[in-house]
Amino acid sequence: QVQLVESGGGLVQPGGTLRLSCAASGSILRAYAMGWYRQAPGKQRELVATITSGGSTNYADSVRGRFTISRDNAKNTVYLQMNSLKPEDTAVYRCNARIATMSNPYETDYWGQGTQVTVSS
Repeated sequence: QVQLVESGGGLVQPGGTLRLSCAASGSILRAYAMGWYRQAPGKQRELVATITSGGSTNYADSVRGRFTISRDNAKNTVYLQMNSLKPEDTAVYRCNARIATMSNPYETDYWGQGTQVTVSS
């Protein structure tokens, strides 16, 4: 069984910064791509950023240049540094990871429970 535990959300003023973390735990053989998605009230879930195990990154146009995704493969942890936050960044942010485990050695998607990010003055 794999668990993804997120932390770092909260309330921040426009222009502020937050750093999200997501740690994967369990009988992990290998963590492949990891990423962050977000969903605002009344909107569809959207990709924010992803990162491969080799460090290649991909960003949504709306966050490119403001957000930075990184990972620590030894800790099976992915981070999202969010700078210059805007009110439109307000959403529930969920971590995603594609992981192979001892009992399921195939790439399988796992999700965190989500963390609220609110950007407001």
